[in-house]
Amino acid sequence: MLRHITIRDFALVDRLELELHGGMTVLTGETGAGKSILLDAMGLALGDRASADAVRAGGDKAEIHLDFDLAGLPAVRHWLEQQELEADDECLIRRVVQAGGRSRGFINGSPVPVSLLRELGEQLVDLHGQHEHQSLLRRDIQRSTLDNIAENDTMLADLARQADRLAELDAEQNRLRGGHADQESRRDYVDFQLQELDALDLAPESIAKLEAEHKRLANAGDLLQLSQALLTQLSEDEDSAQSRLGQAVRALDEQLAVDPGLGECHELLASASIQLDEAVDSLRRHAEGLDLDPAHLEALNQKIQTLSDLARKHRCNVDQLIEVRDSLHQEREALDQAGERLQAINAEREALLQAYRKSALALRQRRESAAESLAEAVTAQLADLGMGGAALRIQVIPRADGSISRHGLDDVLFEVRTNPGQAFAPMHRIASGGELSRLSLAIQVVASHGTNIPVLIFDEADSGIGGGVAEVVGRHLRQLGRQHQVLCVTHLPQVAAQANWHLRVSKHSEKDNTVSDVTLLADDDRLQEVARMLGGMKLTDTTLEHAREMLERALPG
Repeated sequence: MLRHITIRDFALVDRLELELHGGMTVLTGETGAGKSILLDAMGLALGDRASADAVRAGGDKAEIHLDFDLAGLPAVRHWLEQQELEADDECLIRRVVQAGGRSRGFINGSPVPVSLLRELGEQLVDLHGQHEHQSLLRRDIQRSTLDNIAENDTMLADLARQADRLAELDAEQNRLRGGHADQESRRDYVDFQLQELDALDLAPESIAKLEAEHKRLANAGDLLQLSQALLTQLSEDEDSAQSRLGQAVRALDEQLAVDPGLGECHELLASASIQLDEAVDSLRRHAEGLDLDPAHLEALNQKIQTLSDLARKHRCNVDQLIEVRDSLHQEREALDQAGERLQAINAEREALLQAYRKSALALRQRRESAAESLAEAVTAQLADLGMGGAALRIQVIPRADGSISRHGLDDVLFEVRTNPGQAFAPMHRIASGGELSRLSLAIQVVASHGTNIPVLIFDEADSGIGGGVAEVVGRHLRQLGRQHQVLCVTHLPQVAAQANWHLRVSKHSEKDNTVSDVTLLADDDRLQEVARMLGGMKLTDTTLEHAREMLERALPG
């Protein structure tokens, strides 16, 4: 329920802090006093469109704070948790409108877009009358109202689980198909790609070996020429390295007997001579092994070109072709498994779809039965509310496309007529705001045990009525107040007298400004206000006695 409201610099309000209570609360006041300002402020805080006109003249910004008690509202707390907003038994809503028209919204201190304010507001407050928050005009609310009356919660929960599972199966089916309508075509395409890649020796070492061999053969002529030149310098010339080194070793052989100190030098040169001989032999063998076969080189060129073409085709480097091949093998395996899984999905989906449709048809029967009884009860209430000849008709309409939803296969439409012989039409086509308010009131009275919205607001619900009907309206509102927090703007004393709490809106001048104020009335002041509503500004003993009688006749509780 709404516990507290604070308004600053909004419309005609300078500053207002108001504590609210459960039950039925009425707002009264003289014409033009601004009785709807409180409701307008609440509407703004709950997501109505903001404009610079909302800011009181001379103010730089308007602020509205709402403090809700969420005890007994687990769905609202769950919604707050889903939005990653602090969720406990208290919910603070704040809306700030700058003089330039820009606005900001906050929930529990966190800035939020206006759309979230509106979404939260629809769960907390239901406003009836000539106001934007007329939830019963919404088809989804009409459906949920009927389902609440029919106590379809368990059946709806089962349907929702079945619909969610069907959605999961559809999503898995689309994923397994990979976006390809023809699985065989995709399988043939993957097979073709694998034939090209599997025909090659794709391994890290083989690709490296191929590239090295190609590089060596491509440069074989230069390598052979270099080898021949080195062999000439090292071995074949008369003044070659081998010849000179051999001469040096022999010269030292002759002097070792004279100077033993040359032994180390002799040993090193002799070792170098041996290593040089081995190097020359190795170089000669390598030169003899160089392949100058153009046909073999061309074959290597072709392999390298094939790898490059495939890499370009798959948009990767040559060394990444191995990953591409392995990925295609995995996809091929998945395609084989997908076929089996798709068969299992189709079987499960068909069985689940039959169960869903069976449940949905059972739900349709419950809805049709509840629609008839609800329409009769609301029509009877409308007669009590001064709308004799008005009637409600509730249609349960199977969706033409048979589309599956968490709410079944039907749409629900509330249709009304306001006069005998008039054709039934959807509620939103009703011209009179007062008629819509009383129709909403009648539905709320009948369906009050099923709705979870804690705060019900009726703006001029008694428009166009009076006398005994007005008292009936007041009694209905007070009955609603036993299960909800009811706020009602009224100009009828018969309605005001039924309230648990009475707020009076007054307007007065302060310097050059006109200011509206709201006061919670005690017993004596309330008697005076009801008497004023009965007889005008001049109060007589008769008027006061009549007002006292009205207050004493109010329903208990």
